[in-house]
Amino acid sequence: MRVQKIWDSSSQMIFFFLIFHFISGLLLGATKHSQILLDAEKNIRIIDWSLEAGELKDPDHHWRIRKDVLHGGMQEGVDRIRVDNGVLSFTIIPTRGMSIWEANLGALRLGWDSPVKQVVHPQFVDLGESGGWGWLKGFGAWMNRCGIAFNGIPGQDQMKVSGGAIIPVDLNLHGRIDYQPAHFVQVEISNENPPILTIRGVVDETLSMGLNLQLTTEISTTVGSPEIRLRDTITNLGTIDQEFQTLYHTNFGAPLLEGGAKLVAAVQRVTPMNLRAAKEIKEWDSFQPPTSDWADKVYFLKPLGNSQGWTETILVNRSYTKGVSLHFSVKELPYLTLWKNTSALEDGYVTGIEPGTNYPNNRSFERKKGRVPILVGGESHTSNITFVVHTDIEGVTGAIDRIKELQG
Repeated sequence: MRVQKIWDSSSQMIFFFLIFHFISGLLLGATKHSQILLDAEKNIRIIDWSLEAGELKDPDHHWRIRKDVLHGGMQEGVDRIRVDNGVLSFTIIPTRGMSIWEANLGALRLGWDSPVKQVVHPQFVDLGESGGWGWLKGFGAWMNRCGIAFNGIPGQDQMKVSGGAIIPVDLNLHGRIDYQPAHFVQVEISNENPPILTIRGVVDETLSMGLNLQLTTEISTTVGSPEIRLRDTITNLGTIDQEFQTLYHTNFGAPLLEGGAKLVAAVQRVTPMNLRAAKEIKEWDSFQPPTSDWADKVYFLKPLGNSQGWTETILVNRSYTKGVSLHFSVKELPYLTLWKNTSALEDGYVTGIEPGTNYPNNRSFERKKGRVPILVGGESHTSNITFVVHTDIEGVTGAIDRIKELQG
């Protein structure tokens, strides 16, 4: 017996209406808008571009993203992306490894007054200059990545190439990733309420018949929030095992850094890097005002995490009314370096708070200490950091209370 199915026109309209909305939901997902700004494979580079809430019919929120190119001096040709979530604004530099040059929440600036005033294009920097210290020629960002093959001080080391051969190499300060331009950049606006603004970038650090690492980053912020979220994935694109190192050189100057400012962190160990740091070990977590005859000091910290591995550290001003927290996992970034350079303002009054996979010694030293992780072919390592800006006593004391609980 054959059963014939008969649909009337009303049933067909309902069916296709449901299918349309189902497919639309799949296509949209959580994305409201997506824009590729740079794609080397397709030879795409958008010079000037902007998008704001009103253009996506979002009257309840205020946000804007702008892309342009810098001109003049040593910043000629540098791509810049400025993100404003209505409360917090920050600047991403795809030409410089997707670093974050500066950030601002109201009058509170995240960054510092480097003697390097321009966003220096990599074409003007020889990383091997001055015995491997050429990295400093463009050092001026709020957050520089160091790595991803190595991230410590200059010196000699060795590297494995295809076929298993070991060759000698000269390492420069803090690696190459900060001077490697991204070859893919995409902006994405989520369909959530409030929207999430995400900038994605891909940067390679490769060498024929040898190193084959790729960094994929997502830098995001929720509209109206005081947070910047960073999610980085380093992948070994090759088949042979690859060492890697990553460190987030996050730099703060005035007004947050001042005499009497403090770093509050839950740590199980504090190790001075040199004799100068050892002499002031009791004051490792406090800062002096600008000093003309200052010599920089470095401390290696072993942070404590909660049961899930998450930790928090905060830099606060003297009055405890403003601060910036860093949230990260000690499973992903088990080491924390504190660099104190409270020199004269004209010379670069700054401190660096630097979560990493290791301490920034030469890679040969870190390897001996078991602090150089390895990725087998096709394997990836992911790091997550959330930066939270606090502009009142309640926010600062809340962060300090959480850190004290971690410290126990």
